[in-house]
Amino acid sequence: MTNQAKLRSGAAFGALLLAAAVAAPAFAQDAAVALDDVIVTAQKRSENIQDVPVSVAAVSGEKLASIFAAGEDVLALSSRVPGLYIESSNGRAAPRFYIRGLGNADFDLAASQPVSVIMDDVVLENVVLKSSPVYDVEQVEVLRGPQGTLFGRNTTAGIVKFDTVKPSEDFRANGTATYGSYGSATFEGGVGGAIVPGKLAVRASALYQHRDDYIDNSFTGVKNALGGYNEKAARLQILATPTEDTSILAIAHTRSLDGTAAVFRANILTAGSNKINSNFDRDKVSYNGGDNNPQAYDSTGVSLKIDHDFGGVKLTSISAYETAKGRSRGDIDGGVAGVGPGFIPFDSDTQDSIGDLDQVTQEIRLASDTDGKLAWQVGAYYFKSAFTVSTNPFFVAPSTLEHKNTSWAVFGQGSYQVTDALKVTAGVRWTDDDKDMEVLSSPFGASAPVSVSDSQASWDLSAFYAVSDDVSVYGKVARGFRGPSIQGRDIAFGSPASVAQSETILSWEAGVKSELFERRLRLNGAVFTYTIDDPQFSAVGGGANSNRLINAKKGEAYGVELDGEWKVTSNLLVTAGYSYSHTKIKDSGLAVAVCAQCTVTDPLNTAGQALVNGNPFPNAPEYILNFGARYNVPVGANGELFAETDWFRQGYTNLFLYESKEFNSKDTFEGGLKLGYARTDGAYEVAVFARNITNEVNLRGGIDFNNLTGFVNEPRVVGISLSARR
Repeated sequence: MTNQAKLRSGAAFGALLLAAAVAAPAFAQDAAVALDDVIVTAQKRSENIQDVPVSVAAVSGEKLASIFAAGEDVLALSSRVPGLYIESSNGRAAPRFYIRGLGNADFDLAASQPVSVIMDDVVLENVVLKSSPVYDVEQVEVLRGPQGTLFGRNTTAGIVKFDTVKPSEDFRANGTATYGSYGSATFEGGVGGAIVPGKLAVRASALYQHRDDYIDNSFTGVKNALGGYNEKAARLQILATPTEDTSILAIAHTRSLDGTAAVFRANILTAGSNKINSNFDRDKVSYNGGDNNPQAYDSTGVSLKIDHDFGGVKLTSISAYETAKGRSRGDIDGGVAGVGPGFIPFDSDTQDSIGDLDQVTQEIRLASDTDGKLAWQVGAYYFKSAFTVSTNPFFVAPSTLEHKNTSWAVFGQGSYQVTDALKVTAGVRWTDDDKDMEVLSSPFGASAPVSVSDSQASWDLSAFYAVSDDVSVYGKVARGFRGPSIQGRDIAFGSPASVAQSETILSWEAGVKSELFERRLRLNGAVFTYTIDDPQFSAVGGGANSNRLINAKKGEAYGVELDGEWKVTSNLLVTAGYSYSHTKIKDSGLAVAVCAQCTVTDPLNTAGQALVNGNPFPNAPEYILNFGARYNVPVGANGELFAETDWFRQGYTNLFLYESKEFNSKDTFEGGLKLGYARTDGAYEVAVFARNITNEVNLRGGIDFNNLTGFVNEPRVVGISLSARR
């Protein structure tokens, strides 16, 4: 099917949804099996997902428990939501997020990204902070498209927003423990309630994840040399309500990770093909460097959120501090030069470390708190961070760089209910962003400090129209920007730093939101198109093994997103989603270095570089299709046997700026299954589960400067789970 045909089919399906929605009242059903409301905070207010003019998907805490049963990190969310892709060449640290095909393939610990990650209203800017483990979470929201008005710079692609379970007056406790293949063991849970009724409530949460080392190093002869991890995290929340009009929420959290970084595997791709070959053995590598790829990170953070209702106007202040440090080391070539597997021209062993990361954020806003036709909010935001990044290539002394970033913004948004059916919303934000980088030490001598800065406006305008009680349509146009960036990693290899100027995006989308058949069927969809001026890309790898920031002249994309949930009967729930994204680089003169051994399919210039005009964005899946179902059979008065499953399929995904026959994936898939017994009141559950149940080996990334190195998805894990709640 051609790209145009795929988009037309998606648009036709969206039109079919709208037509079905309008006709829905003729199919009245039993409301006893209606779907629950989904409440989101996409506009920094609690609203029904059906009432916001944003393409947003929500993943509940119950679904998260199944997805993370095998002890995976945040990468487990990849492709579980239409339009969302996540990958990492840094193990369980420094994930890279992509929404609607837009992201950043830069693997450096100082990289900026166009997808913002927010945890409990706090922006986690640095890539290490973005790897914060997921536990005791109420809901994850994925906001697709630019969100710059309310959430600021570096949200040109969208937002992934985590909301943890908060303290409450009622006693609430829950816990889940799992054990499975490779000694994979997890425990996560929380407990809390009122300490002083009506005045003070607390909640304490904890996470433990473990996997045994299971990968042998055949070169050193060490059995079970790598592949395992120990992840520990804890969170304490204290909610004070000294008066009916005031609430104060204090949160403190900590995380400690000790495990294996990414497992690179030499020559697992055959020249001329993207298929995994016989050099791949999930339980074996051959390393003479990297010290078996260790990884260790620690982070802590605190935040304070104060809300005060002045009567019709609410004041909100959010203050936060985050700090982190850690390191990852790897045998980057994935084998042994002169030994194999396959032809490896030289050995590569590198360690990257981040130290003294300090991030301070402050947001303050005023918002209307009435039921009138006009709803508004205004605010200001301040961000400051500083950290060092050290890169040790081991053939010379390490280089250490200091990065500093200061940003401030003011913003406002207003919504007006023009008629009972029509609501219009507009917002604007002005942001100033300054970044500095200084070389603290380098074996190649001193380098001049690098500074970049920019000030830009972000804005959005939308209209939301209720066609009927069950169906609404909306349209939205938004402008956003990602601030200028500095990349200094090449200094460790004797090359200068690179910079990229700000990228700006203009996005258009139209959508439909519907709840049909007496709210047994929820169908939401959107079509979108966007243009990026000066998109920032990272030309990583190539035969020269560089990591260079570049700006293309332009980038374009269009696509469709569909989210569906169907309560077929009181015993059967089916969910499904689909996204299609067609992305294209628009720069006839843009050329990048190519791989050392792969088969490049792009035209080359006289310098042997690939001309990438017309190529898709890196790591932009052409489509994502996901499906889930849960079926239960009553047992006795208070129990049930249940089966639930979830699957995704991911379309063509190119790994680099250039295109080759090897470094891409196509039509990959994964699935999970869970079978068990549960109390209908949720008191406890006993189950067996399998993640990656068919044991698929899916290429998740590549290293191109040395050989046909790749890294893959997590192995199949089969296990048991026990959970309880009160």
